[in-house]
Amino acid sequence: MSLHLVAPLPSLPHRFGRRPAFRVGVEEELFLVDADGHQPAFCSDEVLRLAPQVADGEILGELQDGTVELATPVCRTAADAADRLRRLRATALSGHPSRLLGAGLHPTAPFGAVRFRAGAHYEAIAETTGGSLRQSAYCGVHVHVGMPDPETAIAAYNGMRKWVPVLHALGANSPYWHGEDSGMASARALRCHGVPRTGLPRAFDGWEDYSASMRTLIDGFGLDGPESLWWDVRPHPALGTLEVRVADAQSDPDDLEAIVALIHCLVYHEALTQDAAHAPKELLDESCFQAARQGLHARISMDGTPRHVQDVAATALELAGGYARRLGCAPSLPKVETLLRRGNGADRQRRAFRRGGMPAVLRQLVDETA
Repeated sequence: MSLHLVAPLPSLPHRFGRRPAFRVGVEEELFLVDADGHQPAFCSDEVLRLAPQVADGEILGELQDGTVELATPVCRTAADAADRLRRLRATALSGHPSRLLGAGLHPTAPFGAVRFRAGAHYEAIAETTGGSLRQSAYCGVHVHVGMPDPETAIAAYNGMRKWVPVLHALGANSPYWHGEDSGMASARALRCHGVPRTGLPRAFDGWEDYSASMRTLIDGFGLDGPESLWWDVRPHPALGTLEVRVADAQSDPDDLEAIVALIHCLVYHEALTQDAAHAPKELLDESCFQAARQGLHARISMDGTPRHVQDVAATALELAGGYARRLGCAPSLPKVETLLRRGNGADRQRRAFRRGGMPAVLRQLVDETA
């Protein structure tokens, strides 16, 4: 009897180590709304045609019409990235009457009010995801941290999995959908996780394990690359980064800076320590749901022991503080404490609703984003 050995799948190409390690870059997706009632404005291509060329980053289109993406270049610090995004927000709509609104979901957009922009890539995404992307347009924040090599990228990914629930809680900013309270702090999380290849997968046993798993998915299902796996945290071989995609889009730039700084420091910590203990997927899935549902009032677990989100956030801040000076995050981390005290975006939206109903929510989101 002869044995037929299966040749190992080739490793994925990557760009890890091409740029200085542990620099940070941020992409934020924001809604376009009209200036009067702050309702969705489907004018992305018009905005992009009028957008100026700027030194602080790029103003880009997305799959969904009615949104834009603001992207920084590679930055040294969270504060630098946040300042660039502030300036991009101020210039993105030069010459156009629409406004920007930062939230995970537009609070009053009707169910199914989604339009896709033209393009072969976008058409392929729409086809392969069925109706899951036609329920609601949603906007998030993507934080990239440069990785020195593939193995460090996987170690940092494995370690960051346990922090995803607390990042969901901090970044929750979508309590309303279709004009009603969703019962969630981040209704965007429900919409996102209803799309294929999202959420939080297992830990990987090094770069070869990750590469083989990705090759199986990409070749077996005709995907166009690892970028078609929209996990909450993912290695990004083409950019040479670890990408953290957990947070809803933020209206307040200080909240955005706080979240970016915490992620920057935690990724650095996990890359250095390379913790071999990995929380099981089912535990993290439930913790992520509880954080998305209850935000800063949730109880979550990293190791089987339930803890209040505020307690986990305090642990995260203590760890991050050890790297803050080295990464230039010392001025930014105190903004995490401010966020914990005054509430996340979801808390503030609900307070605005109690003051003045949905018009007050929309007005607050647009004013903060500006």
